[in-house]
Amino acid sequence: MKLNERFSNLPAYPFSRLRTLFDGQAPGGDVLDLALGQPRHSPPDFVGPVLLEHIEEFRQYPPNAGTPDLRASIAGWIEFRYGAALDPDRQVMAVNGSREGLFNACLALCPERKAADPPLVAMPNPFYQVYAGAAAAAGARTVLVPATAENRFLPDFGQLDRSTLDRIAIAYICSPSNPQGTVASSDWLASLIRLAEAHDFLVFSDECYSELYRRDPPPGILEVAENLSADPERVLAFNSLSKRSNLPGLRSGFVAGGPETIGELRKLRAYGGAPLPLPIQRVSARAWADEAHVEDSRAEYIRKYELADNVFSGLDTAVYRPIEAGMFLWIRTGDGEATALDLWRNSGIRVLPGEYLSAPVESGDPDPARPFIRVSITHGRDRLETGLRTLRTMIPGG
Repeated sequence: MKLNERFSNLPAYPFSRLRTLFDGQAPGGDVLDLALGQPRHSPPDFVGPVLLEHIEEFRQYPPNAGTPDLRASIAGWIEFRYGAALDPDRQVMAVNGSREGLFNACLALCPERKAADPPLVAMPNPFYQVYAGAAAAAGARTVLVPATAENRFLPDFGQLDRSTLDRIAIAYICSPSNPQGTVASSDWLASLIRLAEAHDFLVFSDECYSELYRRDPPPGILEVAENLSADPERVLAFNSLSKRSNLPGLRSGFVAGGPETIGELRKLRAYGGAPLPLPIQRVSARAWADEAHVEDSRAEYIRKYELADNVFSGLDTAVYRPIEAGMFLWIRTGDGEATALDLWRNSGIRVLPGEYLSAPVESGDPDPARPFIRVSITHGRDRLETGLRTLRTMIPGG
């Protein structure tokens, strides 16, 4: 099958769909974008000076997998954060943001993983659209597992039948989750790893929101795998500096896992990947080694969590549920697309309809995310409060 045919069944990318929804519709006020999950807190103070110090290194080809210093800094952060000891030379690879890693890991590892034709790639529903794109590019078929209020917005892969589980090559998870802001517990992650061992599939854990949380630090797949003495080749963790350090434009992240798995990813990257420029790698190494700026940013997100709780107080938890982590509110309005269009027409506020991040599990089934909207809380508190209070007036019962 040609690559363009593989992508033909994918829905349009969420923000393309949003532009189409608003096409020809004038905003009803000053535009406030609460749809895009773009961090807006100040980046660390050291970014400019480190870039300037290493500006001449833009004249050099950078190492493909990351400099030794960068990989050591990432491995050091993983040990500090999760207590998992990794070999930086064999178990860590720098990537251009977590998106590149999440996509290319499926290309590198899915075709060889299962003899099934086609292999299956499982993911929560709703989901980050890159997971489905990666599966399509790899020639796999997606298996959507509902992540709804009934299961605390965590997909129950174990409810799949045995024949399906045996065909799965890769299961994507996201914790803290996008869009619902739910944290997977260590026990939940351990159960998934045991399921993956029983049916021989890999777990790709998207942890890019790991440092934005309300109370306790979310557990990670690497620490749980190590505590279980699981095969290190069974899991891959993906993270980046975009949310943690408010550096989305740096396009700097990592993938970490077993040495054989990382070796396969390096092979693909040697041909089709683009290494981070050396000055970017220098900034990245510094950022992974610094926690002060992360703590300051997290404190501001906590204040915004509390702001949202105050604005939406009194609503049923089926409508508004205080998030545990991340940068999005997941609000039930009855018809997410209609709400998004009304907000735009009446106030100029942009939010993302939940159904743009999901799909019906079977043809004709209701879309589990259709009643919801995703609302970003990345703006400053004053602008955010204005937008949230306007939104509150449009919620049934608000």
